[in-house]
Order: sequence, then structure tokens, then C-alpha cells
Amino acid sequence: MVSADSGSFDVVLVTGMSGAGRSTAAHVLEDIGWFVIDNLPPSMLQQAVELARGSEDISRIAVVVDVRGKSFFRDLNRTLESLGREGIPVRTLFLESSDESLVRRFESSRRPHPLQGSLRITDGLTAERIALGDMRAIADVVIDTTALNVHDLRRKIEAAFGHEDVMALRATVMSFGFKYGIPVDADLVADVRFLPNPHWTAELRPLNGLDEPVSRTVLGQPAAQTFLELYTRLVGVIAPGYVEEGKRYATIAVGCTGGKHRSVAMSEELATRLRTDGIETLVVHRDLGRE
Repeated sequence: MVSADSGSFDVVLVTGMSGAGRSTAAHVLEDIGWFVIDNLPPSMLQQAVELARGSEDISRIAVVVDVRGKSFFRDLNRTLESLGREGIPVRTLFLESSDESLVRRFESSRRPHPLQGSLRITDGLTAERIALGDMRAIADVVIDTTALNVHDLRRKIEAAFGHEDVMALRATVMSFGFKYGIPVDADLVADVRFLPNPHWTAELRPLNGLDEPVSRTVLGQPAAQTFLELYTRLVGVIAPGYVEEGKRYATIAVGCTGGKHRSVAMSEELATRLRTDGIETLVVHRDLGRE
């Protein structure tokens, strides 16, 4: 690991909704070489960073901060401003999830939400979303864990924060259905509803975009090939600028009506082309299997 004295020192602030995967994120970051501090009071963030910088063995520190810390924004914003004046950049990872998913997770764990008090879980979630609104708006990386399992989340965090010495964009291509809403963590959104819908072909309707007959039908459209060529080129144009601005991770959301046929087939092919161009790419099919 590079010594902090060499001038290479990275700080990641991990925050987001309770139940959205902060603990998992902390474990993943620790596994890939980050020094992780969980549930640190915001007022102690600068002290922790200064101590880490003074160590010869630590060059990357990840700090998990959330609304359990008192005086959350007053202390945190002041600390971030101070670190910025000292030339220490802090990237923010924000973990998001739908209220429905978070309620299920809290009920499954039989634990109360930290802000619900004597009220309902949903009341705690509402209060937390309000408290975290500013952090959500300025976050460098936002990951929506609603439809992700632990392994998908691990891959996304590894893509965003692993191998920091390699200056390259890493991408997630996510298929989705517009009728279920646009992914909240999307950096780019592609609408492939201009292609003929296999749903209206009786023999293709029960299949999905991972099945060869559907994939062949969708990708066999001249418009699909033109779109893929142009969109791959678009990502190639954007990628160097993202990296130059310190953004090494992007989510490309590809949507059709239900997220079953066109978006799935097009996402798989787009990911293949991006990998061919040297962009490390993960594919997630958010709405595949939903009715």
C-alpha cells in the first residue's frame, strides 16, 4: 500500500439510508484495502483523517457516517469544508433504497428505525430522507440497492472504489422497465421503446431478453444496431471526461416498457461492446422477473 506521505491519500464518506447496505459497503471496502471506521461521530471525522494521514500503513480511509451521529449536518459540513481547505478531497458514497424495500428489511431484522421513536418505520424513513437530502444531492456515487443482492452490491462498490491506481471508467449497465420508474442512481438513461416490442409476438411473450430468440429478434433490427453503435461511441466520448473529473463509476440505465425483453437484450449487447472498448462493465437486470 502507498504511504500517505507520498501525497496519495483518499477519503470516502459512506452514508445513506438505514437498511440500504452501509454495513455491507463497509465490509467490501475493508476487503479491498480501505481502512474503515464505522459509525464515527461527524465531529471526529477530521481528527480521524489526520491520524490516518500520519500513519505509514494507511493511504485510503472510508468513514461510515449516518444520522445516528448527533448534530449530523452542522458538524459534517464544517468538517468537509475544513478538509477541502487542506486539499484533502472527500468522495461520498450514498446508499439508497425504496421505502418498501427498507420496511421489509427492518421488519425482517425485527429492529426499529433509528429515527422512528414511538412512531412507525415509515415515519423514521421520512425523517431520515429529509435529514439526508443535502448529502444525497452532492454524493459522488449513488447506489440504489432496492433490486440488488449482496453480491451485486459488492461488485458495484468494487467497480467504484477498487484499484484506484487504474484511471479508467467502470460502468454498470442496468435494464429497467419505465412502468416501474427510472433508476434513481442512473447517470445516463437510454430509452429503447422505439424498437418493436416482442411482447406482442405470442411465441416470444413468455421469454425474456436473455433468451436467444428474443435477443436475435431485438438485435436484428437495423435501428438497434445503429443505436448500439452510436451509444457505445457516446460513452467513449464521455468516459475520459468523467475520469478527469474524478468520476470513475457510472450507471447506464437502459429502459423499455416492462424491463423484460428489449432493455434486457440491449443491455447485454451494450455491455459486451463496452467491455470490448476496455470499460469494465457489470450488467444488472432490475425488473426482470417482475409482473
